[in-house]
Amino acid sequence: MEKEKYELEYLLKTSIKVLDNMVATPSGLSEWFADDVNIKDDVYTFFWDGSEEEARRLSRKNGAKIRWQWLEDEEDGEDTYFELFYEVDPMTKSVILTVTDFAEPDEMEEAKRLWEQQINNLRGVIGA
Repeated sequence: MEKEKYELEYLLKTSIKVLDNMVATPSGLSEWFADDVNIKDDVYTFFWDGSEEEARRLSRKNGAKIRWQWLEDEEDGEDTYFELFYEVDPMTKSVILTVTDFAEPDEMEEAKRLWEQQINNLRGVIGA
C-alpha cells in the first residue's frame, strides 16, 4: 500500500532558537520525541521503550526546518520523509510548526494522533 502525504500545523509560544534546539539536537529530541537519540554522521537513531528506529537527515536549514527519512523507507525505495518546518507568524509573533509526514491510508488517523501526542510533549517541555 502506498503512503500518503499529510501536514499538521501547530502554533507554539516559543522562539525559533528554542524550537531549533528542540528539533535538531539529540538532547532536545530526547526531551519530547524519543526516550533517547544518537547521531552518527547524518543517521539519527531514535529509541522508544526498548525499540529503535533509524532515520537519515536529508536536509536542515538552521532556524527553519529539518527533514529525515526512515531508513526502512529508504530501503523500500519510497520517496517519503518527515519534516518539521517552523517560522514566526508576523501577526502573533508565535512560531508556526508544520509537520509533514507520510502514512498508509489505514494508519493515517493513528499517525496523526501520534504526532498530536508528540507535539503536546514538546509544548510541555518548552512551556508553550
